[in-house]
Formats: sequence, structure tokens, C-alpha cells
Amino acid sequence: MTAATLRYWRWVHKWSSLVCTLFLLVLCLSGLPLIFEDELEDLLSPLPRAAVTAADHDLDLDAALAQGLEKHAGMVPMSLTWPAGTEHLLYLWTAPRPQATPDGFRLTIMDLRDGAVLAEPPIRRRPTVIIRTLHAELFAGLPGSLLLCAMGLLFLAAVVSGVVLYAPFMRRMAFGTIRREGARRTRWLDIHNLVGIVILVWTVVVGATGVANTLAQPLFRLWQVDQLSAMIRPWAGKPIPDRVVSVGAAVAAAWKALPAARPESVAYPYSRFGSPHHYIVWMRGDEPLTARLETPVLVDAVSGEVAEVRPLPWYLRALEISRPLHFGDYGGVPLKIIWALMDLATITVLGSGLYLWSAKRTPARRSGARTTGARVDPVE
Repeated sequence: MTAATLRYWRWVHKWSSLVCTLFLLVLCLSGLPLIFEDELEDLLSPLPRAAVTAADHDLDLDAALAQGLEKHAGMVPMSLTWPAGTEHLLYLWTAPRPQATPDGFRLTIMDLRDGAVLAEPPIRRRPTVIIRTLHAELFAGLPGSLLLCAMGLLFLAAVVSGVVLYAPFMRRMAFGTIRREGARRTRWLDIHNLVGIVILVWTVVVGATGVANTLAQPLFRLWQVDQLSAMIRPWAGKPIPDRVVSVGAAVAAAWKALPAARPESVAYPYSRFGSPHHYIVWMRGDEPLTARLETPVLVDAVSGEVAEVRPLPWYLRALEISRPLHFGDYGGVPLKIIWALMDLATITVLGSGLYLWSAKRTPARRSGARTTGARVDPVE
């Protein structure tokens, strides 16, 4: 590597690291509790326990919902959700009027075996939701997500440039060497380089999936404008139907179209999240490898027949796969612990990088390095 090339890569590593470090520290600190989000949710907002019953199968969906809606006269069902990792539970979301905003929604948790209402918890911003909002968009909506996307790309540039600079450095020293003689800055430099290269693969995977996740909102809007609009275009201009088939019939039709999947959620025709002429039934795979992949099924609200089944485009499929990988949510608690340790190691790399940069700016530290003969490493 020539001296000019070395200077170029050092410049890239220095400034890409400095610009993104503060944002990366926020992401690492907020991402740590999100790795254990499911466990925290169970601790802070445990799901209600269903009563012991002799029934081992669910009622007809329409019959169960009729019992759940008896207590909510005048309320309009907006959507249904089957919570992941549970059996026999259903979330029923209602509102005072059609097309209501989510602020006016009411949540009812039901037992599908007998239609019993288990709980009606208030809808509030849970701590994990607040942390996730900070992690995903810095409380700034789409501009915050795009800013984090740019910071993620700078982070990947810092990682790549660090590897390029580390290669010639390793020719002079054995792997894992921590120089204990000389200035403290030299030891931290070796620790910075060693930890960074050990977690290299993890940082690339989490950095790349993090960049993908920041684009979730614009990519979903692109799908709505492009493909969802095309799916419902044949019904454009038609009057909104006065009567629709039952949601149970719509779910049954979707299940028949995708027998190897199971329903995850349903948007009613008069909700803000669907089509005025269709139920949108979101189906997900029933196997560990497909449980993260969703497929929307449009069911005609008048006839109850499946209007279209169109798998999500490749960019949303990639997003669905990258989202759980970003938080280590594929291998249970053991993998989450590994992800947490890697997260702490990344904080160490970021913190040591800031220390090395600030120490280099201090004349006294620089004079100390000259006195002890410490050599400035190209990876800083």
C-alpha cells in the first residue's frame, strides 16, 4: 500500500467514524434492550392468562367476535391480530366510527375457544415502543429514518476502511497483541483494533440490516402506491358496498388460498389500513423459516371470494428477513445473549475510537507518545 493510498483510507476511516459515532452510540444503547424486547414485553405487559377450559379448539371466528362485541355496542371493528407465539388469543381493535385514526382505537383481548373477553388494556406508548421509535427514527419520523440510513452507510464505510488499514498493520504484529509498554493510548489502540476485527462479521451484518430497516417506511409506501394500488384498481370508482361478508368468511377464503400459512392480521374494508372493497388478510408461514414472511390476500368484501394473492416484492421480503436478524431474533435467548455481547463490544470500539481521536488532539499526549517511542497506528 502506497503512502498516498494509506492517507486516503485513513481519511475515510477517520471522518466516516467521527461523523457517525454519536448516532451509533445512541443506536447501540437503544438497541440493547430491544434485543430482549419480547422478554421485556412479557415482564412489563404480560398477556392475560386464559381460563382453564375443556375446549381445545377455537370457536367459529364470527361467533367468538359476536361475544366480544356484545360489550361494545356502537363500536366498529377495525382489525384483528393473532399475537405471535400464542394460542387461542385474538386482539380485536375497535373504534367509534369507520375510518377512525388509531388514536381512537380500543383493544380487546379475547379467548377464541369460548369468546371470553380476557382484558381491555389501555392503549398507551409502552417503554419498548418509545425505545424502538428512538432506535428507528430518533423521534423525527421519515427524516430521522433517512438520517440513520446515511449514518449506517458511513458506519459500513468506517468498517471497510478499518479492515483495509488493519491488513498492513497485522504484518508487523501477531494477531491479538496488546502492547502494554508505552502510552495508554497505544494499549487502547490495540484494543480498538482487536475488538473491531473480532466482531467484524457481526458489525457488517447488523449494519447492513440496520440500513435496510431504516428504509421500511418509504419501501412500504412504495408498495402501497405501486402494487396495492394496482391490485385494487379494478374497483376504482365503484360505490362502497353497504353490506359485506363476515370476517370469518374472508379469513376462511384466505386460508383456503394459502393452506400452508396462517392468518396474522385482518384489515376490515372500512378501516384506514385496507381497501373499501376488500378485506386484506395478512398470512404468514407456519414453519420456522417462513414465519417471518407475510403475504397479503385480498378478499372481495361482497362476494367473499379471493380477489388476488400477490407475494410481497423482493425488497419487502428482504426487509422481513433482515428485521429479526438485526436483533438476533432467530435463535431464542442464547442468540440474543450473543447479540447483546456483540453490541457491548461495538460500544467499546466506538468509545475507544473517540478516546483515540481526542487523545491525539492533546499535545501532552502526543509528546508522551514521542517520549516512549509509541508509533501511531494507521487504523486510528
